Amino acid sequence: MKKVAMFFLCFHLVSLPSQVFAQGKVPILVYHSIDEFKGQGSRELYVTPKNFEKQMIYLRDQGYTLLTFERWQDIYKVNKPIFISFDDGYKNNLNAFAIFQKLKNDRFKPTGTVFVISDFIGGSNRLSASDLKMMAESGIISVQSHTATHPDLTKTKNFEYELKGYKDKIQSITGKPVIALAYPYGNFSKEIIAETKKFYLFGLTTTPELFSEKGIKDEIYLLPRIYIKYSTTLDDFAKIVDGE
Repeated sequence: MKKVAMFFLCFHLVSLPSQVFAQGKVPILVYHSIDEFKGQGSRELYVTPKNFEKQMIYLRDQGYTLLTFERWQDIYKVNKPIFISFDDGYKNNLNAFAIFQKLKNDRFKPTGTVFVISDFIGGSNRLSASDLKMMAESGIISVQSHTATHPDLTKTKNFEYELKGYKDKIQSITGKPVIALAYPYGNFSKEIIAETKKFYLFGLTTTPELFSEKGIKDEIYLLPRIYIKYSTTLDDFAKIVDGE
């Protein structure tokens, strides 16, 4: 009897750290361009490949587990869960994909989610259909929804095209399920959440905080995300993901 009790006590102690973290705060990060800033667009929406690699090395060395939304339930199982996402589907996201490939080893298996605008696929500086198919098939990148045309969803009624039409198109390219939507501009409402629930399992905002389970209604359609910017130093990054 004592041996049985000791086994369960040891099991509880071993599993406690990841359980405590999972029930605490989970970072969901959002990037845009992974490239050198060349003077076009907003500098803050860029992170250089060098800095991105340093950030991913930090996650590796600190024992984080990178997840995609297909593995959402693993936040209760793995050590230090974190989600890395990229909005808009820029061609330079291939730099992030290459860094993930470079850093991948038996203990660290980096993954990320690209939220693509489907009508922009193959456009100037955008990922192509073949890029998306290749990344999805690698198992490293999950391709998810940023709508068909990137409208402010609070000002449109064309949900069938923006949400369902998007989903059908991307699934035909990647052959993988599309289950998550990143709201353009982070804008949402009760109506948008209701429409999103018809086609997706998750909705992502740009509310700048770590995710913590509060048990509120539609919680997984109100997921917060924190921007990682050009000006984000490695110390800043560490404080963000560690919840300091």
